[in-house]
Amino acid sequence: MFSKTAFVSSVLAAVASGQQAGTLTTETHPSLPAQSCTAAGSCSTVATKVTMDANWRWLHTTSGYTNCYTGNEWNTTICPDGATCAANCALDGADYAATYGVTASGNALTLKFVTDGSYSKNIGSRMYLLASDTKYQMFKLVNQEFSFDVDVSKLPCGLNGALYLIEMDEDGGMAKYPTNKAGAKYGTGYCDTQCPHDIKFIDGEANVEGWAPSTNDANAGSGTYGSCCNEMDIWEANSISAAYTPHVCSVDGQTRCSGTDCGDGDERHDGICDKDGCDFNSYRMGDKTFYGPGGTVDTASKFTVVTQFIGSPLNEIKRFYVQGGKVIANSAVSITGVDAVNSITDKYCNQQKTAFGDTNSFEKLGGLAAMGASLSRGMVLALSVWDDHAVNMLWLDSSYPTDKDASTPGVARGTCATTSGVPSDIEASEGDSQVTYSNIKWGALNSTFAAS
Repeated sequence: MFSKTAFVSSVLAAVASGQQAGTLTTETHPSLPAQSCTAAGSCSTVATKVTMDANWRWLHTTSGYTNCYTGNEWNTTICPDGATCAANCALDGADYAATYGVTASGNALTLKFVTDGSYSKNIGSRMYLLASDTKYQMFKLVNQEFSFDVDVSKLPCGLNGALYLIEMDEDGGMAKYPTNKAGAKYGTGYCDTQCPHDIKFIDGEANVEGWAPSTNDANAGSGTYGSCCNEMDIWEANSISAAYTPHVCSVDGQTRCSGTDCGDGDERHDGICDKDGCDFNSYRMGDKTFYGPGGTVDTASKFTVVTQFIGSPLNEIKRFYVQGGKVIANSAVSITGVDAVNSITDKYCNQQKTAFGDTNSFEKLGGLAAMGASLSRGMVLALSVWDDHAVNMLWLDSSYPTDKDASTPGVARGTCATTSGVPSDIEASEGDSQVTYSNIKWGALNSTFAAS
């Protein structure tokens, strides 16, 4: 629901994204094999890897070690404008484990929340699945399903282990923007429906115009431009709450926005993307015991998440879980004014928006048909862990907005206190938090999971 980039930061000698490819640190992508399935029990291994998002990487001059971006400000001598900055600055390789707390073992990827390196302190991360060293794995999931295992037992209130699809360019934007020499290899080209302004390079140019350092994040800022695209949040969760949410835009693919099109502030519902989306959070939809420690889906141990994209054009997004050898259907709605369903359809979305008094930008911008069209064109898989410098993740796991009574329909989203999730608090007290994603599969409906 809120930006996964604007509120995730790293404290490094220099942390930014760039468009030239640096040579000071060799970029070696961790292996994360996945599986493509045609029928139950008939899956083949795909030799996929992962890469770190460009916003976390060291950005320095092409001819040396001078930082192009430090803390939350640009070096305006090296980067007086976007085009000059793109020519002057290089994006370098990543030391995944030591610097970023990212480790891969077999088919499992673990993302640590806080990593104290020899010279730096890193907060959160965002990774992408690669088909090769220079291209993202593209997912076209209409009338297909996607599944993965997840361990959220070490994700407390205020954190979000998010696995989601976004309509990025397969090559990270290299073909579209010749000034982008780094591409997917270095994690370039990010976009989502929040149209984030903290992306340091958009459309092959540095986002230096109008750059303003954040007032509550020493490592983040925002520029004039945002980077927008369709987004399918397959999984946003911690050990307390979980949601899956389609978000749609009126544009195809990664698109740079400015002004009203970005949907900022009071213009949230006037932009080209649906920032709210149509979410299914079991707690918010009336079942307060379905998900969590000791719940029907017990977050104290690992489980499988299955998401099915049914129909062409897309007309339903269905959720299952598998834990302890048992297939668990998603919880059913128990909210006045909404049918007792357990999946996302356009009817569900319309009823939910009415019941909660929310603006229905999802319908206005095309609903599930628009989401299906994006899935047909192809989307990139992001895997992340982050904290929220805007509203402390209360929209996921607490009561939000905080100026409404928790008994108001749609406000209560989880059991976390409204005082929880403050980044400065959890970065100090919950640094050992982590999420592990594993056993990624996709393919024909009912092909990726089984119960004993």
